[in-house]
Amino acid sequence: MAEDRDEAGLRAEVCQIGRALWQRGMVAANDGNISARLPDGTILCTPTGVSKGFLTPEMLTVVGRDGAVVRGSRRPSTEVRMHLRVYAEDPAVGAVVHAHPVHATAFAIKGEPLVGLMMPESVVAMPEVPLAPYATPSTHEVPDSVAPFVGTHTACLLEHHGALTWGPDLMMAYLAMERLEYTAQLTTIVRAIGGERGLSTDRIAEVRRIFGIAAPR
Repeated sequence: MAEDRDEAGLRAEVCQIGRALWQRGMVAANDGNISARLPDGTILCTPTGVSKGFLTPEMLTVVGRDGAVVRGSRRPSTEVRMHLRVYAEDPAVGAVVHAHPVHATAFAIKGEPLVGLMMPESVVAMPEVPLAPYATPSTHEVPDSVAPFVGTHTACLLEHHGALTWGPDLMMAYLAMERLEYTAQLTTIVRAIGGERGLSTDRIAEVRRIFGIAAPR
């Protein structure tokens, strides 16, 4: 069945993304979680208590929209609730990634959103990473804190926690995490050398015009 082949491919890709997160230092120990929407609407997700750098396809669990396990012998992370909320908020989302990239998490602990208007690429791809207010892990507070940003952004910082990104597929969700951490790292460096400055309003408008990006309301 084509659906079975799709699931096998997604299982392999989740493991690949997990290794990339681990190799880039975006997760430590058993931190983070990854999920992807299957063709039948169920959600493939990483299990609790496993390093994302050492995942294997058979470790992954399939849950329903309510979070109940459909297939798999391992227990999913309780943080799957925020993944499920993202999928519920936007049917176009195909994958969600949660990680603790060091620089971005430092901004989350500080309680400061990221505004990436220093480079044209950031204006196009990720001009802002909002801050979701602190929520107690493993409670419904977490999905509630993330929900307002799903329709307007592709990422958010989780106050005192880490970062969450989403996209139409696994690679886009992962690349959003890379962009988020790059923005946080670059902001940290330019502040250290006293050089933080954004593009002018005119230049930002020009970039938005060229790439057909609507100005934020």
